[in-house]
Amino acid sequence: MRAMILDAPHQPLRLGELPIPKPNSQQILIRVRACGVCRTDLHIVDGELTHPKLPLVLGHQIVGIVEAMGDGVDKFSIGQRIGVPWLGYTCGDRCPYCLSSRENLCDYAEFTGYNLDGGYAEYTVADYRFCFPLDPSFSDLQAAPLLCAGLIGYRAYKMTGDAQKLGFYGFGSAAHILIQLARHQQRQVFAFTRPGDVPGQEFARQLGAYWVDGSDVLPPEPLDAAIIFASVGQLVPAALRAVTKGGVVVCAGIHMSDIPSFPYEILWQERVLRSVANLTRQDGEEFLTLAPKVPIRTQVKTFPLAQANQALDALRSGKISGGSAVLVID
Repeated sequence: MRAMILDAPHQPLRLGELPIPKPNSQQILIRVRACGVCRTDLHIVDGELTHPKLPLVLGHQIVGIVEAMGDGVDKFSIGQRIGVPWLGYTCGDRCPYCLSSRENLCDYAEFTGYNLDGGYAEYTVADYRFCFPLDPSFSDLQAAPLLCAGLIGYRAYKMTGDAQKLGFYGFGSAAHILIQLARHQQRQVFAFTRPGDVPGQEFARQLGAYWVDGSDVLPPEPLDAAIIFASVGQLVPAALRAVTKGGVVVCAGIHMSDIPSFPYEILWQERVLRSVANLTRQDGEEFLTLAPKVPIRTQVKTFPLAQANQALDALRSGKISGGSAVLVID
């Protein structure tokens, strides 16, 4: 099978041939039809996430068809379309986090496209317990970004509670999905882009943002909560200054540049600063049930599998304006 392979950080992916993997008793063999390109993939390629399996097939927003199943698989069927997310395995009962319903923090967790080969390939295998059925109302291209930008974005969104005035710092793949849920729930979204990013700001307005400006500007009124989708540490003090007393700032990325020092007064008055790690299967089930009810519609730019490096470069340089990049595997 064809696959785009990472041999070492800071190197371009190479197009190569790998044997079609064989599923073990708990796995399913998936013929990949589409795979989203995520900023986490960039963090792996750029060496900012430091313990990947190498060589590695990236990709953790996988949409595909079940081709074969291990003997222990007790759901799904041959020919069914499924989605594979970032969380690929947890111990279930060996660590205190799994025993306390916090599987996203599992001490033994493995992640698709990081510890486990992912979807930048014609075929992949995945533990069936961490896969999701996909609503037929979503095309392959529409569904792919829901599996990370949507799922982990949703976990961050839940951490804002019932915030009515909600700031999104960084208006990319996750924000363009979650603003649709926020509007569905009649919340006001204040969108912050890179200063001077006129196309990004217009995209946010088109999706119904209540207010839009650069991340160097304070909003016209205090926010109840803010989510930082961009991996830029300097946005943390900016967001803390923007939220009201008792407000919450959620850092939604798996990696962020260093957070600069800031005065205690902008954290004081019971403001909360927290991070999001991974996702749980419950997050996935909740969000993938909600998404067709909104309904959420993703905007994507497609690339063939062999152009995965170009897709990553486009994401790195900000040329994927607002929506998501998706590899199409023919």
